[in-house]
Amino acid sequence: MPAYVIADVKVTDPEKYRQYMALSPAAIEAAGGRFLVRGGAHEVFEGRWQPGRLVMVEFPDLAAARAFYDSAQYRAARAQRAGATEYFNMVVMQGVEQA
Repeated sequence: MPAYVIADVKVTDPEKYRQYMALSPAAIEAAGGRFLVRGGAHEVFEGRWQPGRLVMVEFPDLAAARAFYDSAQYRAARAQRAGATEYFNMVVMQGVEQA
């Protein structure tokens, strides 16, 4: 069953954040993930949520998403991201089984 990592980010140092963006794709790919959303325009239909930069990554399952997050590659990417954001909220959620 697929799993999805979703991040809501407010970037405050774009140059430093670019360093993170350069490193994170390899960590995602190594765990079998792929970007579904990576920034871009968005619109709030309901509620008061005012997201910053939204990112959504699909993994084959929860174990693969955890392997990505705990990997040495992603720890290095997170280290590059330090100080580049006001906030970086990330969740993982299990998807629905496809018929």
